[in-house]
Amino acid sequence: MRYLIFDTGFQIASSSLFLPESFGKFVHTLNRIIMKISIGNDHAGPDYKKAIVEMLQANGHEIINHGTDVFDSVDYPDFGHPVATDVANKTASLGIVICGSGNGIAMTVNKHQGIRAALCWTKEIAMLARQHNDANIISIPARFTSIPQAVEMVQTFLTTDFEGGRHANRVNKIACQ
Repeated sequence: MRYLIFDTGFQIASSSLFLPESFGKFVHTLNRIIMKISIGNDHAGPDYKKAIVEMLQANGHEIINHGTDVFDSVDYPDFGHPVATDVANKTASLGIVICGSGNGIAMTVNKHQGIRAALCWTKEIAMLARQHNDANIISIPARFTSIPQAVEMVQTFLTTDFEGGRHANRVNKIACQ
């Protein structure tokens, strides 16, 4: 398998990649988009992170792990700020943050310029966060969603595009000047 790398941080995996003799056409078969994803969690999310990372890696994504693997009490900002920095600096294409309610870590990452984190508890909200708000980080409330729900939300979040159009005007008004 070969990869085409774009400045956006996305890679497109191709199962057949070749140039015809004329070099006039580039022929390839696309299988999926490969991304670098940054993830962070506090003590409420190790099991969620593990399941999400397994799904992401099974789909060929690269993971930057800033989360804890233990259930001892920790402070969610310590795990949220590095994810926001990765996404803001384009080290990662998108981010995932997890804490008990999802609120504290969402508030933390939303302090960073260029970050639009969405607190999601259903796949429909995750879809709308991407379509209408161009969210670049999903915040998952571990105490209010199941692990299968969280995995499904992340899959939806990663595969949904921003619609632009009328939504772009609104999104452009979010950042403080």
